Amino acid sequence: MISLVLPKKLEERIKEESERLEIPEEELVLKALSEYLKEPLDPESKVELHLKLCEKYLKEAEELLAKGDYIQASEKAWGASAQIVKAVAAKEGKELRSHGELHKFVVELRNRLNDSEISTLWSSATSLHQNFYENWLPEDMVKDLIENVKKFVEKLRKLV
Repeated sequence: MISLVLPKKLEERIKEESERLEIPEEELVLKALSEYLKEPLDPESKVELHLKLCEKYLKEAEELLAKGDYIQASEKAWGASAQIVKAVAAKEGKELRSHGELHKFVVELRNRLNDSEISTLWSSATSLHQNFYENWLPEDMVKDLIENVKKFVEKLRKLV
């Protein structure tokens, strides 16, 4: 894996743009490099990217949980959930660009697979995302919801 050292101004600009586009910084940098190098990302490369980001965020969520940082752990678990959904979508040749598109695709998966647990587990992820902003969930609930996110990731990983 490549580690980049960037000037603060560029780091800040990447962060701003990733927030505006609602995509991880890594994804933004990859898209920029892909365009610059004239090397388009094929669907399998996109699946690989989203799976790697999912694993990275899930690992970070676990580490933050162990440190007692429930707010950041909540957001990383949400990120892992979003990335596994994007991986499944990429496998189907789709690119999800907003929270709304993520939610619609999850409902599509739920209906296609006739699996209501997908909606329930996804709701755990969305509660964690909200907790990042609100910080209203008790610690034990954050732990339980992160366990649900792990189940969600495992369930959807089977689709890629």
